[in-house]
Amino acid sequence: MSEPVHLTPMVTNAADAQTWLHTAEGVIAKQLDAPYTPGSRKAMIKIKRVRTLDAVIVGWRPGKEEGTLGALILGLYDDAGKLRVVGHSSGFTAKEKRELPGRLAEFESGERAARTRPAGKADKDLEWIGLRPELVVEVTYDHVSDGRIRHGTKIARWRDDKPPRECLVAQLDQ
Repeated sequence: MSEPVHLTPMVTNAADAQTWLHTAEGVIAKQLDAPYTPGSRKAMIKIKRVRTLDAVIVGWRPGKEEGTLGALILGLYDDAGKLRVVGHSSGFTAKEKRELPGRLAEFESGERAARTRPAGKADKDLEWIGLRPELVVEVTYDHVSDGRIRHGTKIARWRDDKPPRECLVAQLDQ
C-alpha cells in the first residue's frame, strides 16, 4: 500500500502566510519560477517560527572549563504557584561563559547538587548550582515537548523589568 499524498498549501502573498508563522513550524519561501529539486534548497529559504517566553533562572550548570558556565536552568510558575524547571539554555560566547558565574554569584541560594546522567549518556555528573528566583530572561526556542522547552533555546535578553512571579507555565501553550 502506498503512502497518501499530502498537498502543502501555497500562497503568493506574505501576509497570507502570517498565520503559519504563529501556528506552524514556519514556512518555506521559494521562487515561483524555480523548479523543485529534491535534496536541494536552491531558490528556497526556510523561515522558522520564532517563539519566545520569559523564564526565571533557577540555577546554572558549570561548563567544561573550570570557572565557566555551561547552561542556565530555566523555570516557570505553575497554576499552584510552584516554580518548576522547564528547560535550559546554553550556547554562550566564551566571554559570557567566563563572566556569568561572577554575575550570578550574588543570587546563589546555597543549593548545590550533582546528578548522574541517564543511562547511555557519558558517565559524568551534571553538577548544578541553585539560584534564588530573582532573575528573569526572555528566551527563544523551537518547540515544547512534555511540558519542556526544546532545541535551540537561546537568551534573547535579560528582563530586569519583569517580576519572576509573572513567568507562568501558561506561556508554553502559546
